[in-house]
Amino acid sequence: MSIEQNALDPQLWPLSARREPGGSISIAGIPVADLAAQYGTPLFVIDEADVRSRAKSYQAAFRNSEVPTEVFYAGKAFIATKVVQWLTEEGLNIDVCTLGELEVALRAGVDPSRILFHGNNKSVVELERAVEVGVGRIVVDSFIEIERLANIASAHGVTVQVLIRLTVGVEAHTHEFISTAHEDQKFGLSIASGAALEAAQLVIESDSLSLLGLHSHIGSQIFDANGFEVAAERVIATAVAIRKKFDFTVTELNLGGGMGISYVAGDDPIQVEKMARALYEIVISQCQRVQFPVPRILVEPGRAIIGPAGITVYEVGTVKSVDVSDSQSRRYISVDGGMSDNIRTALYDAQYTVALASRTSEAQLIESRVVGKHCESGDIVIRDAQLSADIAPGDLLAVAATGAYCRSMASNYNHIVRPAVVAVCNGKSEIVLRRETIADVLALDPGAN
Repeated sequence: MSIEQNALDPQLWPLSARREPGGSISIAGIPVADLAAQYGTPLFVIDEADVRSRAKSYQAAFRNSEVPTEVFYAGKAFIATKVVQWLTEEGLNIDVCTLGELEVALRAGVDPSRILFHGNNKSVVELERAVEVGVGRIVVDSFIEIERLANIASAHGVTVQVLIRLTVGVEAHTHEFISTAHEDQKFGLSIASGAALEAAQLVIESDSLSLLGLHSHIGSQIFDANGFEVAAERVIATAVAIRKKFDFTVTELNLGGGMGISYVAGDDPIQVEKMARALYEIVISQCQRVQFPVPRILVEPGRAIIGPAGITVYEVGTVKSVDVSDSQSRRYISVDGGMSDNIRTALYDAQYTVALASRTSEAQLIESRVVGKHCESGDIVIRDAQLSADIAPGDLLAVAATGAYCRSMASNYNHIVRPAVVAVCNGKSEIVLRRETIADVLALDPGAN
């Protein structure tokens, strides 16, 4: 059909994504067909230069001479030692929320003082390790955790710097399952109920804890700053209440992350420069209004840095059409992965952009559903896609913007091995995470050995 049928929207694909003369999509100058042949499929491909560019953009956007700011990469989006090294080389700090993520950051050589530890249910083992290595900040999430951490810090003879995660009662305009600041959920200590002030008192009165500031996270895939304005107002009001009641001034305000990215045509996330300006204006104006000293600002982007830089490459296995009514049929294109490497479609009804990756096609576009190979009717990668009528077994499909929350949420469902992750840069590729093998999976089963 038209040239546009095979075009790649630069808003959706990694910065270096191109169509090669032979038709294959390439990333950093390497055709994905070559990567698939070398590393197998499914395959996650990350554009290193894209990741570094986005990290630089956040560092530049959140550099304000009037307000000290620190940017923490949210490791939950995707973490591996190589990626952590890229980001810390670009000046970002690291946000972790489990012992496993902490160990990756440490083995990547991150100075523990540049690590922030999250989580609503940190175990004693996790807190012990965080205190032992000297993690810079721990975000406390409950009264039990405050007591637990205070005892561990006291036993080690150290003072641990903490932030209190607040439930601010703001629900971002996003999917219900990824909104995290309304009252009826597991995260944080409620401002409305008075739990936040009670937590502040416990930390202030502790001999082994030091209250740095307050933390708020209002959700994910946020496209504007409106929710941050309401959240910041309530967090700063809490800071004022702490100062008034306890004669104590917090010096940090962590606004969390959640900045959105483009997954499909028409998505219009706010640019990081505009978001940064908006957040600074919100915090400065709110502080001036209540005569509170402007605190250091912390932000936690994850998806916004790694998401657009990654794609997933699949091989088509089967193609069939199913009659869904007397006048309509649906074509199912089955690939060699699915919900084991991308659970987001099943969990959140997430939408993605897919393209024929191993060649171009002039064939008619047909409404298609890209599905995985798992024993679940909900094993859908792309619910509705326009794909060429001549797609056949052996073709490669590429799904854009899968750098975040795909490999990090991957599973071994149906005993399928988790895919490799490779980084590409300047015509070269390297393994970030190797592909699992059946031997890896069976190694956990004593009866199989």
